Amino acid sequence: MRRTIAACVSLVLMIGTADAEQCLPGALGVSRTLVVDPNEHSRVGSMQYPETLPLNDHEVVLTFDDGPLPRYTNPVLETLASECVKATFFMVGQMARAYPWMVRRVHDEGHTVANHTQNHPIRKMSVDQAAREIEGGFASLREAIGDPQAVSPFFRIPGLLRQKSVEQYLAAHGDMTWSADFVADDWTRINNSEVARRAISRIEARGKGILLLHDIHPRTVLALPEILNELKSRGYKIVHVVPAAADRPKTATSAQQWVARPTPEQHTSPSQMRPLRQGISRRHGQEPEAK
Repeated sequence: MRRTIAACVSLVLMIGTADAEQCLPGALGVSRTLVVDPNEHSRVGSMQYPETLPLNDHEVVLTFDDGPLPRYTNPVLETLASECVKATFFMVGQMARAYPWMVRRVHDEGHTVANHTQNHPIRKMSVDQAAREIEGGFASLREAIGDPQAVSPFFRIPGLLRQKSVEQYLAAHGDMTWSADFVADDWTRINNSEVARRAISRIEARGKGILLLHDIHPRTVLALPEILNELKSRGYKIVHVVPAAADRPKTATSAQQWVARPTPEQHTSPSQMRPLRQGISRRHGQEPEAK
């Protein structure tokens, strides 16, 4: 497995980090940037909410949870760069504090940096406990980048364990809670081919939406090139989502475009999502061995 990952990393390093001016012919690219106002739409993702992002048919938003973890986040970034696509990274605060340069790299390469709590707790919490996790996560990300404005007001609850009180807290503070429209089960004990198969089959079933992946697993690193290639061959477009700002007005949309339309296909229940397993060793502050 490690040799396979190393080969994958070597390949994408040969391609090199691409920006908008360096995109290779035929790269998937970003079809458009969607600018959203969290104060108008505070919760998105049809797996749990009545609203989701206002995407057109065959448009996909890529998201990655639980990082950054250099041995996996780096090759994920290289693969994204090789296809000139952008994603949203929901980062854990303790990971950001351990690897601040990785947070800066994600930001500097034009991706959206978002919050996934400080310690990734998989449990129901009081509002006070949740507030500490939420604000701690934002603080760690802002400190890592060195620019408070560089961190988006986007938040994803660990394990998608939604709580109305926590969602209300986030909305009151101008933060958008993200669920997803489909998952690839890349945190489970399946191989990279199955991760890619599940991702594509679920995207095809719905036709558009938010894909949830994790940048802390080797199977995701290996599955990502296949996912992007399949999306490209099937005519899908990648949309990059950013928050509205004084110099960046929101994208004009209608209320109807935000209405989520669930598909009959059943996905993994949010309650089945496992805790962070590839986190930082609290004793030594070291990156764990791959499993």
